[in-house]
Amino acid sequence: MANITVLDQNTINKIAAGEVIERPASVVKELLENAIDAQATAVTIEIKEGGTTLIRVTDNGCGIPKDQISLAFLRHATSKIKSVEDLFTVSSLGFRGEALASIAAVAQVELITKTGDSLTGFRYQIEGGTERGLEEVGAPDGTTFIARNLFYNTPARKKFLKRPVTEGAYVADLVEKIALSHPEISIRFIQNNQNKLYTSGNHNLRDLVYTVYGREVTANLLPIDVQAQDIKVSGFIGKPLIARGNRNYENYFINGRYIKSSIISRAIEEAYKPYMMQHKYPFTLLHFSIEPEFLDVNVHPTKMELRFRDGELMFKTVLNAVGEAL
Repeated sequence: MANITVLDQNTINKIAAGEVIERPASVVKELLENAIDAQATAVTIEIKEGGTTLIRVTDNGCGIPKDQISLAFLRHATSKIKSVEDLFTVSSLGFRGEALASIAAVAQVELITKTGDSLTGFRYQIEGGTERGLEEVGAPDGTTFIARNLFYNTPARKKFLKRPVTEGAYVADLVEKIALSHPEISIRFIQNNQNKLYTSGNHNLRDLVYTVYGREVTANLLPIDVQAQDIKVSGFIGKPLIARGNRNYENYFINGRYIKSSIISRAIEEAYKPYMMQHKYPFTLLHFSIEPEFLDVNVHPTKMELRFRDGELMFKTVLNAVGEAL
């Protein structure tokens, strides 16, 4: 048997990065969630070459104090939880504490940040997990995070990326989903110097549907607003008329987070069955408010899957809410 050796920190970081950062869209997701957690009301996302050469996320949130900037890039450093018990009540979007460390392990990263009570901002650079410097700069309140040349030091990972057009489409889809989950935040998305999406952040969900999906979908919406025990559901479903041949229009968010759930999908499709042709899927944009202790979020490294403590209650609530609206 070959000798067992302990991996060096650089290799460990790159392996961890592989779990969290699969492609440019993973980077954008982590940075956007951080911006939202920082109470930003406006966020701009800019990418070039599908996000492989440049990802820039700028927010007007609370910024990072100088003494915490390099801490933020340590693995398992997080502002969201203090102990394992907190995992069960976490309501923020990102909490694993590996996002920034993982991005910095596989990209050339620059961070410019300023807190509201500080006179100046700070510029921090880190490449492939190695710190390159921290200096004082003039900057507006908030944080700008720039990641260049993703996977520049892990060429094997880079080979698995799709063409820039495809990677860009993954990012665009993700930004749309996050915009739909936060009607209170103005989100701008720029791809190769072209404006692709701009939401007003005026809290109006119907306006948001119009911005993302256009007139036909907006004209065929049915509102939902239901409370059952500890579950509140609000938002819109589409009339069967605007059904599609795939599930791309099925959107639902739990406590502001875009997730996938076979229970919710099954309930929605079951409710639509009497009104819909086979192999057609409805438009839904549903926001769920659920007490955190009824959820287990940390099932999957990308935090897309989610378990409920009472799946049956969840299924019935969704089935009844959608069924009644139809």
